[in-house]
Amino acid sequence: MKIILDAMGGDNAPDANIKGAVQAINKVKAEVVLVGKEEVIRSKIKEFYGKEMEEISDRLKIKNATETIEMEDQPTVAIRHKKDSSMVVGFRMLKEDEGDVFISAGNSGALLTGATLIVGRIRGIDRPALAGILPAYKSQLLLIDAGSNTNCKPINLLQFAQMSSIYLKNTFGIEHPVIGLLNIGTEETKGNDLVRESYNLLKEKSEELGINFIGNVEGRDAFSGKVDAIVTDGFTGNVFLKTTEGVGKFVKRTLTESLTHNLLTKILALPSLPAIKRFSKELDYKSYGGALFLGVKKPVVKAHGSSEALLFEYTIIQAEKFVENKAVDKMIEEFNKQSKVEK
Repeated sequence: MKIILDAMGGDNAPDANIKGAVQAINKVKAEVVLVGKEEVIRSKIKEFYGKEMEEISDRLKIKNATETIEMEDQPTVAIRHKKDSSMVVGFRMLKEDEGDVFISAGNSGALLTGATLIVGRIRGIDRPALAGILPAYKSQLLLIDAGSNTNCKPINLLQFAQMSSIYLKNTFGIEHPVIGLLNIGTEETKGNDLVRESYNLLKEKSEELGINFIGNVEGRDAFSGKVDAIVTDGFTGNVFLKTTEGVGKFVKRTLTESLTHNLLTKILALPSLPAIKRFSKELDYKSYGGALFLGVKKPVVKAHGSSEALLFEYTIIQAEKFVENKAVDKMIEEFNKQSKVEK
């Protein structure tokens, strides 16, 4: 197996990308290919570890790419004109079977554009969507769309629900994943036009498409453990995602400061440290890695733009599991079955 990593994408590139790859290389069986400016990557490895790349692992490779797609670049223009960028080179490698999965923390719009134009959509899916995994009570929560499609139609949300059902069943072994529609209330009359129309479409088509749709879910109930996935448009989903991350950081920081306020609180906290560490780990979204682009023909993973080395490490480990579980192959198979039934 070969994991392709965009070494130049993200706020902390290339340092965090390189360090994450080195940290992950002995925790995965796959070969990891760093795509980017070769002289920069080699120089950084020498600077960080005092040795040549080949001395670290024979499964750590470099694919030279002379350009970089910046966060402020227009997605379509960048993909079409920066043909030797680390992102475009990575996508070409994936398309031409020179790798099994591509990871990038770069420009989200460009990643979606490149995944769609270069790798291609799965037949029967109008728009690929970001599927992010978040912690939930004694379980986990899939959020789709987590930020790739800011303007959606009801058919898109229906397909997001279908994709999440297939993904959770085949990758996580959840036989009948519970799918909810993110809304400001549980009543079917609540929400804007998109949400109300999507609700009606999901209610009409769920049984036919094998979706275990339970209706509207409010944000406060999303992490209850009673729902496996929540469906929404990319704008709302991204706001929800970043708010959740912010609340998690706030809770961890406040708890830490409270427990280390003075010597007495430090002493009193000692018996609780194991439980606090477990709580902190469960709350940490970073341990879930990046978000998979569901709906494209090969595995593409979006890492957080602000990813540090540890998050790249987790994302690389997660990406290997995506490939091993054949998440994309099973998605293609299910949509092909549906296409034959419709004919």
